[in-house]
Amino acid sequence: MSDDEADPELLALLRQSLGLGGPAEDAPPDTKVLQGAEYVYNNAIDVAIDWQHTRAAAAIILDLMQKKQFSTKSWSQHELHPQIKDEDALNFIFTMDLLNFSFWSENDSSSRFAIEYNGKTWTGYWSLVAALRRALDDGIPITDSHFWQNEAEFTEDVLRHVFRSSTDECIPLIEERLSNLREAGQILYEKYDCRFANCVKAAGGSAAGLVNLIADDFDCFRDETRFEGKKIRILKRAQILVADIWACFEGDDFGLFNDIDKITMFADLGASGINLLIRFVGQSIA
Repeated sequence: MSDDEADPELLALLRQSLGLGGPAEDAPPDTKVLQGAEYVYNNAIDVAIDWQHTRAAAAIILDLMQKKQFSTKSWSQHELHPQIKDEDALNFIFTMDLLNFSFWSENDSSSRFAIEYNGKTWTGYWSLVAALRRALDDGIPITDSHFWQNEAEFTEDVLRHVFRSSTDECIPLIEERLSNLREAGQILYEKYDCRFANCVKAAGGSAAGLVNLIADDFDCFRDETRFEGKKIRILKRAQILVADIWACFEGDDFGLFNDIDKITMFADLGASGINLLIRFVGQSIA
């Protein structure tokens, strides 16, 4: 190489250090969720993080987790979550998180969408889990991707039956839920031999890698937006799915991940409610 020729390896390192190039080929997977949040934080005008209140919130959360001895074991302690840790449990979790959205209701607690199961009434997220458990008890293979692809057997009416309510209110967005299951069944058929377990294995033990695979392959898990010209990844439900797998299997078997710490807090509706009390995010006056 002559003196007037640039060293390509040096140029690559310089571009990478300046954020001008892609990650190194052997770099560990990254969801880019934190980087997007940092970009919004650095460029937002109307909202800002209050670090004093954020630290207070973190201290409160840690204290409560310690007092309640919260751990991965807490996930399986709920009566509706799978108790046997096998591939059926993995399929249940995948189905559950494919449908884990929009339980909002303007009705009061006595008339909102609810599921009767095992002598109890379940609402919100738990109505979803109870409906899936009830369907399996009734012999409906609702967690089977082969079933999702069978348009003759798995119809919208069947899904409405699965989510039949004990009140007059139906579950919201039933068409979108059916579409999610159809799409997922097709992707599993095309890429993963009809087994979600193969998708988990393809991530090679990386939680961030699995989040990326799920978001890249399944449109319904790819929640992204743009802010000031930059793509911002949120990936709420993709991260919830990976966290549920990790918690169910207690960091072993299908839940054995070498980078579970890369999973971030989920942008849940509850966070805005907590913010009203703790004020860790401030906003300008309109």
